[in-house]
Amino acid sequence: MSIIEELAGFQTYVTGSPDSNLAILLIHDAFGKPCPIRRKLADKVASSGFFVVVPDLLYGDPADLGNPQFDPQAWLATHPSDKGCEDAKKVIAELRSRGFSAIGAAGFCWGGMVLVKLASGTELLAGVILHPGPITVDEINAVRIPTAILGAENDHIFPADQLEQLGHVLATKSGQFESYVKIFPGVSHGWTMKYKEDDDSAVKVAEEAHLDMLNWFLKYVRK
Repeated sequence: MSIIEELAGFQTYVTGSPDSNLAILLIHDAFGKPCPIRRKLADKVASSGFFVVVPDLLYGDPADLGNPQFDPQAWLATHPSDKGCEDAKKVIAELRSRGFSAIGAAGFCWGGMVLVKLASGTELLAGVILHPGPITVDEINAVRIPTAILGAENDHIFPADQLEQLGHVLATKSGQFESYVKIFPGVSHGWTMKYKEDDDSAVKVAEEAHLDMLNWFLKYVRK
């Protein structure tokens, strides 16, 4: 089953069995509503036994980089990751009220900035951050759940060497929870969502990241 419904006040793509007690929240990038590739990924995760939700946490106001009048700083001020985190918590609370007792989440770009904040709490069992926007060492120091970070070798927004530094910080917490950072060679920011489906090499490396994400959830988001 895959439909658009209102969840915690947000227009949300939902897929998978509502009878499962395992749920995954996918937090989109700055472009908002589920694109066909993101929906396809949500369906793939759902096929492994999860109920998957992709809410529009931008209230129908995605970044519009093609608009010459678009002001990225003003947009970010309107949609700070702190607000995204609070909104995501509302979605998680709604999932719990529906009987989902084991919940994980993945965040892409802007969503990664949201997810790292969520990972400092106890709402989730595990998280995956994919080609995030800027996140800080302090935010990584606050992480309390198993967390994987999947990054691009060529990332103008958050360079690979900075992601590797965050991995070293996470590694100091190895006695508390598992973590890892994986840098994908030859790809750029957003490669897991923005690829041409007729480009076999791009599809292959995106699907590798998708599988890494899914395996992390299969390992940690359990009954």
